[in-house]
Amino acid sequence: METQAQKITGTWHDDPAHFRKVSRRRFLTVGALGGIGSLTLADLFRLQQARAEQKTFANFKSTAKSIIHIFLPGGMAQQESFDPKPFAPIEYRGEMKQVKTKLDGVLFGETLTKTAAIADKLTILRSMTHGEAAHERGTHNMFTGYRPSPALVFPSMGSVISHEYGPNNNLPPYVCVPSMPNEYAGTGFLSSAFSPFSLGSDPASKGFKVQDLNLPNGIDDSRFDTRRNVLSAVNDYFAKKEKSDELKAMDTFYERAYSLISSPKAREAFDIQKEPEKIRKEYGENQAGARMLLARRLVGAGVRMVTLTYGGWDMHGQITKSFQRQMPAFDQAYAALITDLDRTGLLSETVVMVSSEFGRTPKINKTAGRDHWPKVFSVALAGGGFKAGNVYGTSNATASEPETDPIGPQDLFTTLYHCMGIVAEKELMSPGDRPIEIVDGGKVRKELLV
Repeated sequence: METQAQKITGTWHDDPAHFRKVSRRRFLTVGALGGIGSLTLADLFRLQQARAEQKTFANFKSTAKSIIHIFLPGGMAQQESFDPKPFAPIEYRGEMKQVKTKLDGVLFGETLTKTAAIADKLTILRSMTHGEAAHERGTHNMFTGYRPSPALVFPSMGSVISHEYGPNNNLPPYVCVPSMPNEYAGTGFLSSAFSPFSLGSDPASKGFKVQDLNLPNGIDDSRFDTRRNVLSAVNDYFAKKEKSDELKAMDTFYERAYSLISSPKAREAFDIQKEPEKIRKEYGENQAGARMLLARRLVGAGVRMVTLTYGGWDMHGQITKSFQRQMPAFDQAYAALITDLDRTGLLSETVVMVSSEFGRTPKINKTAGRDHWPKVFSVALAGGGFKAGNVYGTSNATASEPETDPIGPQDLFTTLYHCMGIVAEKELMSPGDRPIEIVDGGKVRKELLV
């Protein structure tokens, strides 16, 4: 029989595999019901409000079908990119000049000229913040939405999306270009069946081919089907003998691999040579261009999340020269990606996020570089329900801390999941049957959304 609290909150006590409309943690904080069998008026109002909020989530329809996460490893400096400080003293603003954008009064660093021209399609977060100054810990934050824990490895966003939605159009739900960039881009406590599909080689390399995507020499379609049927029989036998994550995951991997190999449309999605030369040149025939063009092909074909990396941004020395060397290729490819998604109609259903593990110190150091700085940095977002032409939050005059609207990984990831139609309060089961929320303590930043 439903308790009074369950009637009020709408807790889904009969479906433990699904998310609770009010989690145990929230339930305990909104009112101690104990065994007294009664509620105070304040408790009642709080519970009703929680129920109303959760109904909003439950009825929400996703605005995005896929996410492209462009990760710039090492910690990209906000001052030389999306949040320059032209009026700060030279030791803070650095040597680089600025460029005007499509948005009145908004400047980017001088190497982002093409991105400046499409700034009216972007949301720029200038007040991103967390407390982790080590690369590994900052990277964990920006791939999982969680602070690192010695007790548990949390799943990446890509693996959570893979878990929630599964494959689409015979394509892997989660792809890393060119390979899984770090351990935090993996499954964490989820089954290894939700691991990313990695290409095995760089799409910018000569003669690029995805590993294991074509039939081996001497194997035609008939032999391929025979082998598949034999493997299924063997898998069934062992599945009855043993039950383990490894066996289940391996069976899943084989099934997805066979679907991928047997689908010409799926194989074609990985072939950037199918793109007209004009489009390839628009992106740039280099590492950044090839990776972003492939990402566009993959989400267009049905991949739910693509994570790609470009460059190395740990610029402790000679930051001006490093930006001038690395950023132009990114600038061209990124502007082309946003423009291409927009003209093909994919931008409205695809979130594109550019992030790094943290930013750089406000002051230039003795080697003309900047050091690690997680207190404030920038993230660029576009499409999939995010407002276009929006600059959210500000840093102070020296880009040393947020001045308005600070936003942490929890809120960012909760908002991203919201766009994908995933409720971040849903609990997933970790080893030992311990329920863990997809994101703990985040809220949807509605002011970022259309």
